[in-house]
Amino acid sequence: MTNKPDTPDQDLPKSFEPAQIESYWYPRWEQAGYFQAGRHVDSTHAGQAPYVIQFPPPNVTGTLHMGHAFNQTIMDGLIRYHRMRGHDTVFVPGTDHAGIATQIVVERQLDAQKVSRHDLGREKFVEKVWQWKEQSGGTITSQVRRLGASADWPREYFTMDARMSVGVVETFVRLYEEELIYRGKRLVNWDPVLLTAVSDLEVQMVETQGSLWHVEYPFVEGPQTIHQDGEKVKLRGLTIATTRPETMLADGALCVHPLDDRYQHLIGRMVDLPLCDRQIPIIADEFVDPEFGTGVVKITGAHDFNDYQCALRHGLALIEIFTPDAHINENGPEAFRGMERFEARKAVVAALKEQGYLIKVDPHTMMQPRGDRTGVVLEPMLTDQWFVAMSKPAPSGSMHPGRSITEVALDVVENSQIQFYPSNWTSTYNQWLENIQDWCISRQLWWGHQIPAWYADDGRVFVARDEDQAYRKARDGGYTGKLVRDPDVLDTWFSSALVPFTTFGWPESTPDLEKYLPSSVLVTGFDIIFFWVARMVMMTTHLTGKVPFRHVYVHGLIRDADGQKMSKSKGNTLDPVDLIDGIGLEDLVAKRTYGLMNPKQASSIEEATRKHYPDGIPSFGTDALRFTMAAYASLGRNINFDLKRCEGYRNFCNKLWNAARFVLMHTQDKHESGTEVNISGLPEQWILSRLQQVKTQVEKGFADYRFDNIANALYHFVWDEYCDWYLELAKVQLQSDDPKVRAGCRQTLIEVLEEILLLLHPITPFITEELWQKISLVTGTRNPGEQTSVSVQPFPVPQIDRISEQAEKAFESLKSEIEAIRALRSEMQLSPAQRVPLYAEGSMEILQTHAPYLAFMGKLSEVEVVDALPQDQGAPVQVVGETRLMLKVEIDVQAELARLDKEIARLENEIAKANGKLGNPSFVQRAPTHVVEQERQRVANFTQTLENVRQQRVRLAENSPSN
Repeated sequence: MTNKPDTPDQDLPKSFEPAQIESYWYPRWEQAGYFQAGRHVDSTHAGQAPYVIQFPPPNVTGTLHMGHAFNQTIMDGLIRYHRMRGHDTVFVPGTDHAGIATQIVVERQLDAQKVSRHDLGREKFVEKVWQWKEQSGGTITSQVRRLGASADWPREYFTMDARMSVGVVETFVRLYEEELIYRGKRLVNWDPVLLTAVSDLEVQMVETQGSLWHVEYPFVEGPQTIHQDGEKVKLRGLTIATTRPETMLADGALCVHPLDDRYQHLIGRMVDLPLCDRQIPIIADEFVDPEFGTGVVKITGAHDFNDYQCALRHGLALIEIFTPDAHINENGPEAFRGMERFEARKAVVAALKEQGYLIKVDPHTMMQPRGDRTGVVLEPMLTDQWFVAMSKPAPSGSMHPGRSITEVALDVVENSQIQFYPSNWTSTYNQWLENIQDWCISRQLWWGHQIPAWYADDGRVFVARDEDQAYRKARDGGYTGKLVRDPDVLDTWFSSALVPFTTFGWPESTPDLEKYLPSSVLVTGFDIIFFWVARMVMMTTHLTGKVPFRHVYVHGLIRDADGQKMSKSKGNTLDPVDLIDGIGLEDLVAKRTYGLMNPKQASSIEEATRKHYPDGIPSFGTDALRFTMAAYASLGRNINFDLKRCEGYRNFCNKLWNAARFVLMHTQDKHESGTEVNISGLPEQWILSRLQQVKTQVEKGFADYRFDNIANALYHFVWDEYCDWYLELAKVQLQSDDPKVRAGCRQTLIEVLEEILLLLHPITPFITEELWQKISLVTGTRNPGEQTSVSVQPFPVPQIDRISEQAEKAFESLKSEIEAIRALRSEMQLSPAQRVPLYAEGSMEILQTHAPYLAFMGKLSEVEVVDALPQDQGAPVQVVGETRLMLKVEIDVQAELARLDKEIARLENEIAKANGKLGNPSFVQRAPTHVVEQERQRVANFTQTLENVRQQRVRLAENSPSN
């Protein structure tokens, strides 16, 4: 790689070495300020709306993963594209403190030292977490740079830095003062290891093989009669089935459906609660399914979400029988107190069996809620928590008085102020908001934004922006004692929900807030539509009156090659930097198996890796990884990541590099003084026309967020058309006796390559910068000594007047003729070194124009255009439309007849398939017009070729020596 981009005379190295290029260019981009907002907007684009993207901030829990690499590729591709389009681009970087996840990482580090956070105390523990944040956060930002993200780094934020914390506290206080935040005892998902409430996102439903215990609850009044299957049946009690028998110690009632004829006469009566010295009522509620089991369920309001709502509806007592660490508390029978919940389960089942209440036990497959951080079974637990009211009307004076934050969030999507791509995610968003519950925002952790609430001895709560303000409020209220701050912290998603506006200075009214909110697009995975996207919409609309973003591009999730979710516990994760730099097999396996619960997985990981890469993963470079991610970015859910795709796109980078070396070799210092330029040659007209078509495809791909279409269009154009066809035919043009043709070819070579580099830059920034610095000196785009970058050059726009359907059609005929000649050579097993003459029958004018290209590409000694092919040669013939081609060689007539028979059969089959489509009314009516017309044209072309091949067979048979 050159360190002197202003010296065009220095040749490109023979091989593409991404590491040197990446380490050279990124710091120079950053130092030059190319990524900073407002730096490169000329007067012609000054009126355009800014283009803004906010990082979905990665957690400071270690290093980036493949999902981040995918996300960064999409975001940076959009930013680079719009920067080149002349927009004022703002790419805001940041990281998230990730409360639970980060606290767990640090606690595990302490566990290894046989120290707990309680040994350290809160203040010292938080210091440890900040130390980890500095280490991890630095690693993450370094990795983001390695991925080529052109972020506006002076704007970088951390969700717990002082600037962001001001916005978090202000939001809490305002919502509290509007009575939209409240504290109450509610049922939440509780992690008995972390001793905190967890969000729904941190709950994993795991299929588990368990049991269904059938337990009888005796009637207090003695056996009762019920009607069942048309008969009267006398029962000692009602039987329920439960997967959690230990929770029956907290039962508040049995429940039946109010219209269930079997039990209507029992509603209001009492049953004995087995193992407990209590009696509970039989109640009726429509949530019971009378068709499931016995049609009777137990209501354990303090330990089941459905039961909790039922208990509230019927005014039942909420009995808690678990301690925070999931042991039986003093509300349970003395025999079970102090037992861990699963130990208690065994003891309860044994007692039920011993006392005759256990009717039977069935095996049962169920979905069990587990904490994604600890893996333990979560408990629904009644605890004092802080909540945001989702459905309560906002007060007067707010941005949307009389309307709930949920209603507003639904409206802005309904009226298209926010649009989802693909649009089907709109229904997911709506469904969640329409069924939303109040949001539990408090966590019983030490790491996070501490809740700005202070408690008086008399139970009063003072919510304030700081401790001084809390004391002033207390004194104003007549309280003069000591205040104690709430030890809980806020849910990570609370502060993350504020990112769209706190990053621009809110609650202050700043120029950035006015100019850059809303952002242009949020790029995110479908798994957090509910937990992050919707909450950003709710908070931003409520506090600023604006939407947070205009578009939401929802992409799929990266999985391994077998479709399995990537996770450290499975050992199938990949660090994107390992793909960029390469990693030895031994180091790779060590990284993948570190911390595995099942170390035996190491052998299968090693085996799978060794299959394709015996020595480990080679260095692919950032550009190849980014191109891979772009090619995967279709509008689907899951992306099965295959390393071989990276290898293919590394080869693409090599192809581009070698093409640039060829072009520079034939254009650098090759100007022929005073020579006019002629670009009317067929190869030039074709490649320039195809270039405009590709520009159109790329432009549409960015508009539709279809990076897969962008990548595929560019790959096909660069590899298949520019490199494999035009560069080869340019060798003919460069040998022309006409200096105008030579000059036209050189101009086309270099100008098309420059536009290719501009088109590719948003996806592959490093190689395109390195090559453009050379190419731009030859095209004159950049002057020697001028310091600029491809990243701030105008993005190519389609020049419709340069699209030539005639040239493209003519070139397709030329390609078909060349491919036909190659087929003839292959059929006759001619070596590449063996040059033979060709007879060509058809349009004299066209074939004479094609002759130099046919001779070069077909490795022919000469091309003789004739009125009719010789009849006595018996040589093989290829038919291309109205053109007939024959090599002048000795042949096996019978073998050629057999070949023609195969070709006739193939053409007949193609015609039948195309006619089958055209004969299908559904296809004709629903397919795009151009697709239907394409099928009709295929039929016409195949029919013409079939007729010519049949005639050729007849002639060959007639002139066969055997006749």
